Amino acid sequence: MSNRVLCLGELLIDFICSDVNQGLTKGTNFVKKAGGAPANVTAALTKLGGKAYFAGKVGNDNFGEFLKQTLDQVGVDTSMLVMDNNSNTTLAFVSLNETGERDFIFNRGADELFTWEDLDSEKMKTFNIIHFGSATALLGGPSKDTYLKVMNAASEKQNFISFDPNYRVDLWKNRLDEFIAVSKSCIKYADFVKVSDEELQIITGKKILEDGVKEFHRLGAKLVAVTLGKEGTLISDGQNVSIISSIKIKSIDSTGAGDAFVGAFLYKISQEDNPKMLINDFEKVKEIVSFSNKVGAMACTKLGAIDSLPTLKEIEQLN
Repeated sequence: MSNRVLCLGELLIDFICSDVNQGLTKGTNFVKKAGGAPANVTAALTKLGGKAYFAGKVGNDNFGEFLKQTLDQVGVDTSMLVMDNNSNTTLAFVSLNETGERDFIFNRGADELFTWEDLDSEKMKTFNIIHFGSATALLGGPSKDTYLKVMNAASEKQNFISFDPNYRVDLWKNRLDEFIAVSKSCIKYADFVKVSDEELQIITGKKILEDGVKEFHRLGAKLVAVTLGKEGTLISDGQNVSIISSIKIKSIDSTGAGDAFVGAFLYKISQEDNPKMLINDFEKVKEIVSFSNKVGAMACTKLGAIDSLPTLKEIEQLN
């Protein structure tokens, strides 16, 4: 029997400008997509066949309804999603130019207002794997207090804690020191931390990969995964380090690839009788990372974050 996984954080609308090189000033055509890193993780997990719950807040409006339906359709349990009558769903507007530079406007709404009281205390007792992968929860407001309180409670309960800091340069402009400090305070709780090589360098200040990983372990992380794009993923348990190669694909859109990787990792973890025991089995961890690399790579072969997520059958057909 698989364990149920809870992911907390933001569920929001990404409006992607489809007019290349027009920016948000001149762009007139926008494509509406469901967004939010922790929501992407739940979708990846359920599409593989796992049981994932999403906890967060959207507005009780058309956008909130669209987001709820998007998660419902892929099998995510949204019974802990709060639809707020007094706030709007969070919106992000993004445009890209040919070089990948982007304009970004963030209209923060309901996701910031998720409180401890919004959580179902009885349901909370039923999870022993909790993923903290929000890009926005740590920015401030009630959601930050809720997030850190849940993390502390999960640690006391000996839950398996997964953490992905999800650094977004547009969200943390002029607040980098704050991002680093709060990320470090979360890493100390984590059984599993997933970062990009850029995030590792930002948080630790270390230019050499292995030095950054050692710093994460010193802070308290048990397993550290550093995603390296087409080079694969570095995984470390503090004693052993290995780079697990990825598969060759033609990348169309890398949006959500990191979330797909995390969802796949947590899917495999959720199959274990005692997820925390896995920390001591490095060979098994390497197998899980190899599987997760495939899921992350497959997510790059189609447009969109949730739309591009593969099923277990699609991954098995790669072998």
